[in-house]
Amino acid sequence: MSSVRFTVTPTKAEDLPGVSDTSPDVSSRSSSRVRFGSRESVSRSEPLSEGSGAVTTSVGTTGADTPDRSATEHGDGHMKLSSVYMNNSHAIDDDDFFDRNLALFEEEMDTRPKVSSLLNRLANYTNLTQGAKEHEEAESIGDKRKPCKAPQMGTFMGVYLPCLQNIFGVILFLRLPWVVGTAGVLQALCIVFICCCCTMLTAISMSAIATNGVVPAGGSYFMISRSLGPEFGGAVGLCFYLGTTFAAAMYILGAIEIFLMYIAPGAAIFPSGEVESVLNNMRVYGSVFLLLLALLVFVGVKYVNKLASVFLACVIVSVLSIYTGALVSAFQPPDFPVCMLGNRTLSRHEFDMCSKTQLVGNLTVTSRLWDLFCERAELNATCDPYFALANLSRVQGIPGLASGVMAENIWSSYLSKGAVLEKASLPSPEVQGRLHRHYVFVDITTSFTLLVGIFFPSVTGIMAGSNRSGDLKDAQRSIPIGTILAILTTSLVYLSNVVLFGACIEGVLLRDKFGDSVKGNLVVGTLSWPSPWVIVIGSFFSTCGAGLQSLTGAPRLLQAIAKDNIIPFLRVFGHGKANGEPTWALLLTALIAELGILIASLDLVAPILSMFFLMCYLFVNLACALQTLLRTPNWRPRFSYYHWSLSFLGMSICLALMFISSWYYAIVAMVIAGMIYKYIEYHGAEKEWGDGIRGLSLSAARYALLRLEEGPPHTKNWRYVSAAVSAAVSRCLRLNSPSLPPQTATAGAGEAGRGPAREEPPPADPGLAAQGRQGADPGGHRPRGQLPGELRRGAGSRADPAAPHGAGAGEGLLPVRGGPAGA
Repeated sequence: MSSVRFTVTPTKAEDLPGVSDTSPDVSSRSSSRVRFGSRESVSRSEPLSEGSGAVTTSVGTTGADTPDRSATEHGDGHMKLSSVYMNNSHAIDDDDFFDRNLALFEEEMDTRPKVSSLLNRLANYTNLTQGAKEHEEAESIGDKRKPCKAPQMGTFMGVYLPCLQNIFGVILFLRLPWVVGTAGVLQALCIVFICCCCTMLTAISMSAIATNGVVPAGGSYFMISRSLGPEFGGAVGLCFYLGTTFAAAMYILGAIEIFLMYIAPGAAIFPSGEVESVLNNMRVYGSVFLLLLALLVFVGVKYVNKLASVFLACVIVSVLSIYTGALVSAFQPPDFPVCMLGNRTLSRHEFDMCSKTQLVGNLTVTSRLWDLFCERAELNATCDPYFALANLSRVQGIPGLASGVMAENIWSSYLSKGAVLEKASLPSPEVQGRLHRHYVFVDITTSFTLLVGIFFPSVTGIMAGSNRSGDLKDAQRSIPIGTILAILTTSLVYLSNVVLFGACIEGVLLRDKFGDSVKGNLVVGTLSWPSPWVIVIGSFFSTCGAGLQSLTGAPRLLQAIAKDNIIPFLRVFGHGKANGEPTWALLLTALIAELGILIASLDLVAPILSMFFLMCYLFVNLACALQTLLRTPNWRPRFSYYHWSLSFLGMSICLALMFISSWYYAIVAMVIAGMIYKYIEYHGAEKEWGDGIRGLSLSAARYALLRLEEGPPHTKNWRYVSAAVSAAVSRCLRLNSPSLPPQTATAGAGEAGRGPAREEPPPADPGLAAQGRQGADPGGHRPRGQLPGELRRGAGSRADPAAPHGAGAGEGLLPVRGGPAGA
């Protein structure tokens, strides 16, 4: 027994191809399309598409086969095949039936994953930040909305993978082994744990914002600004923009470091060996690389979008190769020997054999290392005293997971700039000798606070999932789950890598930042399997991809802030090309990123980047805590695990990390953020979205007014406030009757306005002082706390229906901008 389903979809005449809107014979009629479908059983009830008016009728037929017939449908300019043997009820709306027909039964289509659907979403994976154009299209009501071409993403593809790709970055591959070797395993675990706790608490606050009403399209900035107000939104948005811009500079510097030191060392323009030459090489190559990436973003963002899946694959493969290499090292450690002269580490760039002499036939001759420390190649030549007395030894750089090297790496080893890397367990002669350039030196003075500032950028990127808020099926569910799962995953990877590095790699090699002791190999690459080039190539492309994504996202964020008109001098950056791409914002972003590249040091740019992201996260946590404590009516997050104390703790950790990393950078960042906030408050903020600080001021004013009712004030506390009350009354009347001219509103306040025409001394009676404080006329026989009849009626007409019981009439006279107190 089978059934035939007839689906009738009324269609407007203007939607039919080839039919003019002005045709008299069809303009007033609507056509309909009939689709046939076959089912094995009686169909379930299906929801009607919004606005389509589709009618579905099921007619059962018995004892006869369904005729084999097909029809060709033209919908939206595309030709689609409709067959009675294919359930294609969504053929006109989308192409999903090409994937859904892989299910064995129709009941499985929405519950069982489809292979082609998964592959299609992986192929269409994007990490592109939404900007002002997407938000405007989503908010447009009068215009006819275009059908969304991008697939409706779920938690995994829309939030989890973009966050994963943005969190894993250059610090993991270039600096984490060095952090572990310098700080020791225990302190490195502490650094990673504190940074991950900071981002986790911020993600909880972000989840509260995401579940507070409808999530707008356009990304993190729109979501934060519409929930927290223009001042907080602008300050958070600009801090986020500056952090993303300096992140682009950091990623580019990381890519150039990988290229010049591990891929093509011979490509250096300036001669190597001097610190200034290395920095100049970074500046030249970094500027050229920034120009190329900016041109790529300017020419076409779609090419950046297509490469997102490639960069994601590079990140995943690189991380997996580290774990595989750590497991393989337990059974077959790789051969990366470190040459030690006494307890000092030697650079292996200019010699291969770790020996003072070597046998050539039956003769003992000096080695290349002898030539570096002695005046002549003869055995009786004068050599460096330390070289003459110290013994040469070979230490395995990767002893393996089962070697027990963890005991030596568990404690910290902070060194000053210019010190030689030493292994404390090896013997060393008492003489000092000359410090040749053939040793491995420390290039920067290290401390716990410095390492915190360098490592923190590796845990940023938690807002990448909310950047695609407009493409998510259920943003209120996907953003919290995907972001928190991504943070948990990356935190587990970082913590486990700290333990693996400490258990598998020799301490002197961990502290060798650039791998000079292993012939210039990347330190984490020596541990990877099957070859160090897996990490080198993978980290290079993933770093390039991260820099490209930052250069793509930062201009769109600046354009979104400029289009909101909350910062007047940024309005020029809201303009762009015809398709909405931000041209001027891209130019400014490239100029700011160039400033970071001119610093030419990854270790110096990272703390600057940390400051802006920490300030951004601090504002998010502070705003969420204030909204909750002030009981703002429009702040009702539905995230189950949110509490204001978590936001306050996250704000405290952000503030502590800022001063731990660099107290002077922290002061500069706070001054910049405060100036942005105050500038928006006084000169911008043309749009009103609600503000926690203004709510705090209104709550304080309301509390102060209620305190006046508790008892008569002392004569010394009397203040002349009638003029202020007159202005407040006048404003109340204007707000209550906007059609009245200003002079009428002023005349309506005459009872309070004529009173303060002449100033009189403070009354001797405290009761009269209380009446003057409440704005009564100086004659003052009205009971305390009451207003004139006209003012009571004006204030009563503006009473907030949602105001708490017991609020006095005086509260309606507060000079508020958006409504009553607490709104």
